[in-house]
Amino acid sequence: MMHAAALFLPALLACLVAGGAAGQGVDSPAAPDVTGGGNVDPATGLALGTPVDEVDGLGSTYIAEVYGAWEVRCLRTGDSRFDPCQMYQLLTDADGNPVAEFNLFDVPDANGVVAGATIVTPLDTLLLWQMRMRVDDGPERQYPFSFCRMIGCFVQIALSQGDITAFRAGNQAIISIVPLPAPDQVVDIGASLSGFTAAYADLVQRTAATIGEPAGSE
Repeated sequence: MMHAAALFLPALLACLVAGGAAGQGVDSPAAPDVTGGGNVDPATGLALGTPVDEVDGLGSTYIAEVYGAWEVRCLRTGDSRFDPCQMYQLLTDADGNPVAEFNLFDVPDANGVVAGATIVTPLDTLLLWQMRMRVDDGPERQYPFSFCRMIGCFVQIALSQGDITAFRAGNQAIISIVPLPAPDQVVDIGASLSGFTAAYADLVQRTAATIGEPAGSE
């Protein structure tokens, strides 16, 4: 069973090191501040600790909204106005077991591309067959795998306005893969499009807010 992966790769946090040569003629240099500006005992300068539920969770993800089958997930940056967000859906098999993930994010419109998506499939996927996707009974498109990690194999795709329109009008996006142990079989995985229109509109608004520009008419 493939476990749900994190929405985003962890943010790379800068490590700030306060350094300086010890001044000559100073009898008692101040102890370095290793508390991070937290809850400190003023008499000793020692950290008193902060309850975990009071920590802001910088770099963690949270669910901002839920629309039908889609979650709008965001990454905490310390200022909610600039939290990057994307749409997320965990895909399951007929028995309810997690088998894939669908992540969709907004991108600046260019060359006919208005959004992007990352789809994660199990590690035991036949990569040479690639991945195919269609909406309901519409035409299929084939996409290559980009890379694999311990949580699965990743397909990164560009989405046109036509793709978004099809998602809005459809009932289900069908993702087709071939299992490595059974190369003569094609497995279809359904991604519900319930709530897609509202989730995508929310995503576009949030993305526009993070870059300080008005949302377009996507």
